[in-house]
Amino acid sequence: MPLVQTDQPAPTLEDLRALAGREWSEVNRLIFRRLGSDVALVNQVAHHIIHHGGKRLRPLAVLLAARACGAEKDSHIAVAAIIEFIHTATLLHDDVVDNSGLRRGQQTANSLFGNEASVLVGDFLYSRAFQIMVEIGDLRILEVLANATNTIAEGEVLQLMSRNNPDISEADYMEVIYRKTAKLFEAGTRIGAILAQRDERTEIALVNYGRHLGRAFQLIDDVLDYDASPEEFGKNIGDDLADGKITLPLIYALSHGSAAERHMIREAIESGSTQNFTSIQLAIETSGGLRYTAERASDDANEAIRALDHLPPSKFRDGLAGLAQFAISRRY
Repeated sequence: MPLVQTDQPAPTLEDLRALAGREWSEVNRLIFRRLGSDVALVNQVAHHIIHHGGKRLRPLAVLLAARACGAEKDSHIAVAAIIEFIHTATLLHDDVVDNSGLRRGQQTANSLFGNEASVLVGDFLYSRAFQIMVEIGDLRILEVLANATNTIAEGEVLQLMSRNNPDISEADYMEVIYRKTAKLFEAGTRIGAILAQRDERTEIALVNYGRHLGRAFQLIDDVLDYDASPEEFGKNIGDDLADGKITLPLIYALSHGSAAERHMIREAIESGSTQNFTSIQLAIETSGGLRYTAERASDDANEAIRALDHLPPSKFRDGLAGLAQFAISRRY
C-alpha cells in the first residue's frame, strides 16, 4: 500500500493522541459525561458503543485543526464531542440498515439490544449533539454541523439506492463516500478554523484537508474489507459484499477483470451472496483493484497534506499531516 511521500514514517494513533495532550482526555470525559440519561436503556446502548470505542479520528482531527489555527478557548473540545456523537449515531443507524453483527471486534448494539433500541438511541445521540451546539452559541458552527448532518443523511440514502447495483460508476461511488464519510471530517476541521477566527483562505484549506482525509480513510476501509482479517479490522470481512454494497475495489475489478470474473462479481453484488467470496477476493487482487484503491487513497492523503501549506508551521500542523499518513497506513 503506497504511503504518503514525507520524510517521516506514519505516526501511531497513540502518538497523535499524545500530541493533543490534555484536550484528548477532556474530550473523552465530556463524551462520557454527556451520555447520561434518566432512561436506563439509553445509557446501556450508548455506553456499549462508546465504550467499545474505535479510533475517534474525527474528534482528534478537530482538536489538531483548532490548535493548528491557534484557537485559544476550549470550545473545540465540545465540538470534538459533538462530532463523535454524530458519527456514533450514524453507526447505530448503519448497523440496523446493514443488519451487522460485529463492529470494532464486538457485537453490535442492534444484535444485543434490538433494532428499535439502536435506532432510537441513535436519535438520542443526534439530539444530544445539537443540545451541545446550542450551548456553544455560534450560528456559523451550527450551520456547518446542520448542513453536514443533512449531507450525511443524503449519503446514506444514496448508498441505499445503489445497493445490489453493479453498474454504479466510480464517480457515483466517490460522491457517496464524500457525503457519507468525508463530509463529517470536513465539517470538523473547518470548525477548527472558524473557532480560531481565521481568514477564508485558511477555512477553505481545512475544508479541503478534511474532505481528502475522509475520502482516504474510507478508501482504505474499502481495501481492508477484502484484505484484512476480522481480528485486525474489527468487523466481519466481506460485510460490504453481503450487503450488496459496491465499493471501489469491486468497481475496478468489474472494469478490468476477465469476463468470467466480471460475471461472478455482478452476480454476487446483485444477490448479496458471499458464496464465492474467496474467488472474488482473488479477482480483485489480480485485476489490480486493491492496488488502485490504495493509490487513490494515497492521492487523497497527499492532497490533504498539501492543503496544510496554508497553515503556519507548528507541531499541530505536523500532527494533521501525520493523521493523513496514519489513515492510509493502518490495518484496522
